[in-house]
Amino acid sequence: MSEANYDYGACHTCGEAVIARTIQQDFWIKGQLIVVENVPAGVCPQCGEKIVNAETGQQIAATLAKPDAMNVTRTINVPVVSLKAAA
Repeated sequence: MSEANYDYGACHTCGEAVIARTIQQDFWIKGQLIVVENVPAGVCPQCGEKIVNAETGQQIAATLAKPDAMNVTRTINVPVVSLKAAA
C-alpha cells in the first residue's frame, strides 16, 4: 500500500480522522538537532498530532543510529530564543 493511501485511522488524542502527509520531523541526539525531511506521516487536522507507521519508524531509527553514514542534504541555522530573556 502506498503511503498516500495508508489508513492512519483516528487520532489517539482527539478522535479526528488522521490525514496522510509528508512532514519534517526533528530529533535531538546527543545535543545535536537533526531534521529528517520527507517523512510520510499521518497528521491530525484538528490537534496536529503526528504519527508514522512502523516501517517508517524503523527506517528513521536505522538512519539516526548511524550518524556517520547519514546522507546530509543540507544544513540550516536555527535561531534560539530564551523565554527568560523575553520576560
